[in-house]
Amino acid sequence: MSPTVAINMEKLTKIFYTNQKKVVALDNIDLSVKEGEFLCIVGPSGCGKTTLLRILAGLEKQTWGKLVIRSKNPEKPLTSMVFQGDSVFPWMTVKENVAYSLRIKGLPKSERLRIAGRYIKLMGLEGFADAFPHQLSGGMKQRINVARAFVSDPEILLMDEPFGALDEQNRLLLQQELLKIWEGSGKTSLFITHSIDEALVLADRIMVMTAHPGKVKAIVPVDIPRPRDILSLRSSPNFGALFKQIWELLQEEVLKAKSMELKT
Repeated sequence: MSPTVAINMEKLTKIFYTNQKKVVALDNIDLSVKEGEFLCIVGPSGCGKTTLLRILAGLEKQTWGKLVIRSKNPEKPLTSMVFQGDSVFPWMTVKENVAYSLRIKGLPKSERLRIAGRYIKLMGLEGFADAFPHQLSGGMKQRINVARAFVSDPEILLMDEPFGALDEQNRLLLQQELLKIWEGSGKTSLFITHSIDEALVLADRIMVMTAHPGKVKAIVPVDIPRPRDILSLRSSPNFGALFKQIWELLQEEVLKAKSMELKT
């Protein structure tokens, strides 16, 4: 039996009007995402990647076009979004941050702590459960954000460059932690990144977007078996060939975006 389609977009378009100027952010996006798929999105800055995720999260509305998000369980949140940078509550401890959505749901404290504790352990935050954000590094704070997103148990996980501001060592650690927790959950996930390497580590497919206005240029399957280890993965015969393929698609769009910047 073929996987169920979790997200389907047809001719999805988003137009902003600023200072009486029309700005087409997304132009006729056609995309289907299967249930349980991990899709990475790459493209030049300003091509509408974040706008696309905000529409999926219900934070923006498309100007026109069709968007269908299939819900299997109406009692679960449909989506949860992890943003780039620090979005933890500074007045809450790690465990209180991670358990926040469970508190909103009205779960008993013992149940909240049990569920939160599982994800605190999975994200390598054991020993820091009672710490406050100001006592933690940027990488540790992003672990809180990812754990909090999984704790809410959404049907679809949306991540907007969650590791973009981290140093290379922390990025590698968090990529491995995310792979481990995602492979155990099987959640439909969309992940924006500027790193081809990161996309190849995480994704089942990679969507390459054009320079502004954002369109789908190509969708490339990542034919690398799971489960994946971020160290051995890079020695996979397919890794180098896929990197070259994605960069050749992306390079032209990055140069177009730079050219547009120079003209404005």
